[in-house]
Amino acid sequence: MNETLVCAVGNVATQPVYRELAAGPSARFRLAVTSRYWDREKSTWTDGHTNFFTVWANRQLATNAAASLSVGDPVVVQGRLKVRTETREGQQWTSADIDAVAIGHDLARGTAAFRRAGKPETAAPAPPPRPEPNWETPAESPDTTAEQQSEPVAVT
Repeated sequence: MNETLVCAVGNVATQPVYRELAAGPSARFRLAVTSRYWDREKSTWTDGHTNFFTVWANRQLATNAAASLSVGDPVVVQGRLKVRTETREGQQWTSADIDAVAIGHDLARGTAAFRRAGKPETAAPAPPPRPEPNWETPAESPDTTAEQQSEPVAVT
């Protein structure tokens, strides 16, 4: 399947709207992405055009986004771009949506304190923790290596 994946860096423009739907939690907010360029005549950085995207998040991402984001927060959004055109009251409207896969605060413009979300309740009990595997390879003796090389291998 061909999809247009994008990574947009901008600011949260509207407070996230959270909804509990039959298919699970959903949240949406508007993202403002403004390009900046160096104006040689003024010798300063200048704001260019601002693009607005509607960002859609589902399931756990929706819950976490609604709890974490506020208007003005600098964010990085990765997801699938969907451009839609529709006719409303005789006029053509085009909207650009991002079906988000990941959303995070832009740490180039500030700091954040990460908190893990609680795990949802499950019907099955969690499996017991397994011991950490030994990743070190034991040293082979020269005798063992020679024996392994001379033994025939059975193929079935």
